[in-house]
Amino acid sequence: MTGQVRMGAAIESAREAAGLSQRALEDRTGISQSTLSRILSGKRTAKMTEIILIAEATGCTVGQLTGTLIADRVEYAARATNDSEMEKMRRRLLHFIELDAYLDDQAIGVPQ
Repeated sequence: MTGQVRMGAAIESAREAAGLSQRALEDRTGISQSTLSRILSGKRTAKMTEIILIAEATGCTVGQLTGTLIADRVEYAARATNDSEMEKMRRRLLHFIELDAYLDDQAIGVPQ
């Protein structure tokens, strides 16, 4: 199974788990239904901006969709304040850590 097909399957699974139709995912992400269909079938590679939008719309992390899970290797300590929800804070933190790891894997660095 190619990486595109694996990612398409992961996105399809996340879409279904979130109870979203392709149309609803299109509405939440702004990605056309035809583009989503090609991504889900593995016929088109999703751009990072699209992966981020899909992750946010489905409640997943970028790592869950791309298969670059880093959450198992991360330890953190946090304190909820101002009515913040710990799980929401954790998901957001992991989202940025996984995005950073993905960019490193793709040799995309911060401009100096």
